Amino acid sequence: MIPLPTSIKSKKVSDNLVIFEIESLYPGYGVTIGNALRRVLLSSLDGAAVTEVKIKNVPHEFATLPGVKEDILHVLMNLKQLRFKIFTDEPQIAILKVKGEKKVTGKDFEKNAELKLANPELHIATITDKNTEFEVEVKVEKGTGYRFHDVTDKKDIGVIGLDAVFTPIKKVNYTVENMRVGKRTDFDKVILEVETDGTINPEEALGESLSILISHFSFLYEDMGFESKEEKVVEAKEEIETVEEIEEIETEEKPKKAKKARSTNSGPAAAKKKTK
Repeated sequence: MIPLPTSIKSKKVSDNLVIFEIESLYPGYGVTIGNALRRVLLSSLDGAAVTEVKIKNVPHEFATLPGVKEDILHVLMNLKQLRFKIFTDEPQIAILKVKGEKKVTGKDFEKNAELKLANPELHIATITDKNTEFEVEVKVEKGTGYRFHDVTDKKDIGVIGLDAVFTPIKKVNYTVENMRVGKRTDFDKVILEVETDGTINPEEALGESLSILISHFSFLYEDMGFESKEEKVVEAKEEIETVEEIEEIETEEKPKKAKKARSTNSGPAAAKKKTK
């Protein structure tokens, strides 16, 4: 039987970057495990993204706003980089209102109990006129992977749709190295580098990815009619409990049978038998 890996170690580089090392993988399994985890991490984790933007006095994305240094396309690209953690399945609105000369960043958004901004230092726009009012509403939705903006979807005047990057993973990279196990030197070691956007930590991201893979393999295994290991364990426990119950009943019955036997040997019938 192919041996399982012996351990997984983690090295924390920063709050959002961790390097994992999976050791003693059977030859060839480094690429199998590494590639599967990388694809799931990048494509299958839930996250939140800005999907719609509404800027006061801006009818479309090709307009300009007096008193704002950046053009609207540049502002939209900045808004697209906002990384929110959302605590509900319903879409949420984040509002930003500023006036006067200043550099506008993510921390200028009004607080929303259902949203938490992971990168409040993100630059959004530069206001160069003290009389300029800059008001923005962004719609934040929960989703998975990447979603293109549907240009055929009708929206209200002034509402600009954006392509949405929901995945909370910024970067995943893996390498496979040889390592010694016993006398063999061809076993694999996977070095997996995971960087997130701050809405989830790398350990949680890897755990969710492993859970997704396990769920798929478990379904396929059970759907083919094979009995899962957990079911076998439950059946074995039930058999043990049944045997223990039988032994307990037999243990309780033995004194009763012995008492009955003594009663029979010492009663009138036994005395009569002795007289004969």
